[in-house]
Amino acid sequence: MKTRITELFKIKYPIVQAGMVWCSGWKLASAVSNAGGLGLIGAGSMYPEVLEEHIIKCKQATKNPFGVNLPLLYPQIEEHIEIILKHKIQIVFTSAGNPAKYTPLFKKNGLIVVHVVSNEKFTIKAEESGVDAIVAEGFEAGGHNGIEETTTMVLIPLIRAITHLPLIAAGGIATGKSMLAAFALGAEGIQIGSRFAVSEESSAHINFKKKVIETKSGDTVLTLKKIVPVRLIKNKFFAEVAEAESKGASIEELRELLGKGRAKKGIFEGDLEEGELEIGQVSALIKEIKPAKEIIEEIIQEFYSAREQLCKM
Repeated sequence: MKTRITELFKIKYPIVQAGMVWCSGWKLASAVSNAGGLGLIGAGSMYPEVLEEHIIKCKQATKNPFGVNLPLLYPQIEEHIEIILKHKIQIVFTSAGNPAKYTPLFKKNGLIVVHVVSNEKFTIKAEESGVDAIVAEGFEAGGHNGIEETTTMVLIPLIRAITHLPLIAAGGIATGKSMLAAFALGAEGIQIGSRFAVSEESSAHINFKKKVIETKSGDTVLTLKKIVPVRLIKNKFFAEVAEAESKGASIEELRELLGKGRAKKGIFEGDLEEGELEIGQVSALIKEIKPAKEIIEEIIQEFYSAREQLCKM
C-alpha cells in the first residue's frame, strides 16, 4: 500500500500508533514498526532518562522507522529534545503546544515533523511553522482533546480543504472500515490509539486493559474542559470531577482535585476507582487483547475487503 504517508516515513502500511502516556513504551513502538506501521514512543509520561532508555531499547528491537511523540507543554521539554537529537531520532510527532517554537530546530537537524491539530486555526499555524504532515484528531479520541468537540468525520474534510500537506486521521479509528472511511474523507494515513493501548505490548496495566474491553457506548466522556479537555471512562474519580464541575468549581479547585499522577494511577498502576482512565469512544468496539502485529494485519485485511465491497456497489 502506497500513500504519501508510507513514502514520508518509509513504512509498509499508513498506520501510526499514537504516542499515548503510560501505554507507548519501546515494546509497543517496536512491535508496531516491525509489523509495518509506524511506532511512537510516548514521551509525555517519561522522565528524560526514561525516554533515553526506551529509545535505546527500541533501536535494539527494530530496524524499521519509529518516532517519538512529544507534548510541547511537557515541563522538561528541552531535555527531551536534547535526547531526541543525541540519538538521531528521525521522526517526531508534536502536540499540545505551539509548533512554531521547536519545528525550525527539528527541521534544521533533518527530522520529519508531524503536528497534531484539532481545528483549522492550528492547522494553519502548523503548516506555517514548516511541519511535514498533519494529524487531524477528532472529538472521539481518548486522552487530551480539542475543546471544540469537532468529530473526525467533520474535521478531516475541513482540514483537507485548507492544506496540501500529507494528512493523518485520528479519533475513533480502530478498524479497516474506519480506515477506509478516513481515506474517503481525504486522509492518507491513520493514527490509532485506543486499540493499541490494549494490545499485548502496551505497557498499560492489565486492569486498565480489561476495563477498556468492558467499556460500552456512552461510558466515556470529555471532561476537565476548564483545564485541558480529556476523554475518560466513567469511574469514581470521574464522578468527583463531574460533581465539582456541576457546582462551578474554579480552575484551581479542579487542579487540586486532579492532583498529580492520576493518569499513572489509572492506566499504569491499574487503580480503576481513583485513577484517570483515558481512552477513546471507539473502546466500545474493542473486545480483545491482541498482539500489535495481529491488529495491523486485521485492519489491512478489513480495509481491502471493505473497499472491494464498496466497489461492487
